[in-house]
Amino acid sequence: MNPAPVALVLTLLATAAAQSDHHDMGWVNGYRQGFNFQCPHGEVLVAARSYFSEQDGSDRLWSFECQPTPEGLGEPSDCWWDDLNPAGLEWTSTCTRNGLVAGVESKYFNSVLDREWRFYCCYYKRRCPYSCVKTNDIPEYFREEAELVVPSYGYFIRGAQTTFSGVLRDRQWKYILCRMTDFDCEFENL
Repeated sequence: MNPAPVALVLTLLATAAAQSDHHDMGWVNGYRQGFNFQCPHGEVLVAARSYFSEQDGSDRLWSFECQPTPEGLGEPSDCWWDDLNPAGLEWTSTCTRNGLVAGVESKYFNSVLDREWRFYCCYYKRRCPYSCVKTNDIPEYFREEAELVVPSYGYFIRGAQTTFSGVLRDRQWKYILCRMTDFDCEFENL
């Protein structure tokens, strides 16, 4: 038996095993493709993961996870697509009207090797955010794999701030996480 074909097969299997880590993640997009992801009604975003590839347009594959909100929060009374971020620019967006992030929409632009972004936000009665924090940069360094999992139950994603590198053609994210009051309040956009 010729060892060359066996060595080739073993090399291909090892390569496939190493790459399967990012190929089987339930990505919502392919490289350079737009996407529109919305959580089921009554659920909000609790996790985001992305994988960067310079060879594929300096773009990322994305996957998201949702979770039902606590019963005390009630049902969302209104949902909408919030502000749009043009590709190639830095961006800060917090859901208006004290909304929580329940989806993400993005379109890729070859001309700038970047994406535009928009959050799908849902309003829960007249609940107000408090104890808001920003995460550290995700990913820690440009072009790395990135993952956010909301660190504890009772915190919600309200928005994000991104930094775009025109040289590296990638973004770092700081997600805005907040708790929500257990009572109705009269304030908007805290």
